[in-house]
Amino acid sequence: MIFNILFCLAVGLPRLQAQQFYVSETLKRAIDVAISEDKELANHHLEVEKLDLERKGVLNKYVPTLSSVATYGYFNNTFTLDLPTMSLPITGVPLFSGEQSFKNKGNIFFGGLTAKMVLFSGGQITNGAKAIAAKKQGVTYLASPKKDSVIRDVIHSFDQVRLLSQAEKLLNESELRLNKEKERVEKAIANGLAIPYDRDKIKLAMLELESKKIELSGKRKVLYQKLNVLTQYSTAQIDSVVYELAPIVLTDSLNADNRAEIKALENFKAAYQFFLKKEKGSFLPVVGAFGTYSYASAFDTKTSFTGPLSQHNYSMKLNSATLHPNLFAGVALKWDIFSGFERKHKIDEAKINIQQIENKLADAKEKVQLQLQNNNVQYETLLRQIEIAVQREKIAANNLLIAQKQYSTGLINVTERLAVETDIYQVSLNKINSIVEQRKLALATISATGNLQNSIQVK
Repeated sequence: MIFNILFCLAVGLPRLQAQQFYVSETLKRAIDVAISEDKELANHHLEVEKLDLERKGVLNKYVPTLSSVATYGYFNNTFTLDLPTMSLPITGVPLFSGEQSFKNKGNIFFGGLTAKMVLFSGGQITNGAKAIAAKKQGVTYLASPKKDSVIRDVIHSFDQVRLLSQAEKLLNESELRLNKEKERVEKAIANGLAIPYDRDKIKLAMLELESKKIELSGKRKVLYQKLNVLTQYSTAQIDSVVYELAPIVLTDSLNADNRAEIKALENFKAAYQFFLKKEKGSFLPVVGAFGTYSYASAFDTKTSFTGPLSQHNYSMKLNSATLHPNLFAGVALKWDIFSGFERKHKIDEAKINIQQIENKLADAKEKVQLQLQNNNVQYETLLRQIEIAVQREKIAANNLLIAQKQYSTGLINVTERLAVETDIYQVSLNKINSIVEQRKLALATISATGNLQNSIQVK
């Protein structure tokens, strides 16, 4: 893999576009689990569901509504009537002299069904639903950067596990070599060919290796805790994730046309445009249809009064009076001809929102392109650093072989020998760390194109 990188550097790297990179099946499974376990993403999906319900709620205003009502009442009242006094033409007997009182009591029942339906809303319902749908799509796009962040975090965390494993391997190799040198020194001291100082220097170097092992163990513990939070994986499951720690080579040209943030802003702009149409539709009348079906009945009613001629008390009783079926249907129109300046203010506000979104969109396009260019420059820089790190490791490994021979023949002292041992560890660790950082930046660069999730392929 390193030779492929060197070849790319030699011929010059083209820029990126629809890049693909491969991960192991175990790593892909860990990424999928981390995405499904992320609580922020879960809440984001719930927000999208709420917007979908809101859109359906707006469209439901076109659906006819049916309501029912049933009322029973008992009444007991006195009705007073005062008419101008009249006299009979022959007898001259006065009629309606003074107030006449009617005492009433009885029962009333009313029940009915009412159906209503909006026929025309001036486009307010349709455009309102379209505005919410566009907003929902924009919010959906905003989940993509969060997914990218989770993917990058998981891969980089597992890369760091690989880094720690490689560091431990290098320490074990150094420890093995120093043990051999220690045995050689012990024999030399016994034969009077070396001094205890050399042995103590090697012991000190071995203690330094032990200290680094303890430090690596602490870092591994923290890293495993982080991966447990990300993926809910146990230690055994984390250890089961295996893959080769190799640089990610980007070979195509790059552009940021697929960035989710740009698509989200474009959908938010469309939402405000539909909202503007909705507000303009409020100048038109709202037309609706309605229909009622009812039943009304008065029963067991009584009325008592004093007769105008005889002055006797009379009582009348009604068994029942029913109105059924009672059907009524029609069309209603509501037109707010003037409602102050509220509608004008809402229209002006919608226009301002559209202008703000257009400014944000233009600014976002400039920034994502700048970010992409910056990531690409850093990516190419890290590739060249890996090339240098590979060369340095080869030189350090060769120096180690020479130093081992020179030390065994007494051409260099123990301090020089240990310095070479330290160099090989630092140079090898630097190469591995450079690969880890290169992978991290390569993923960030692909993410800057908006294609990270579609670029992952299982090897």
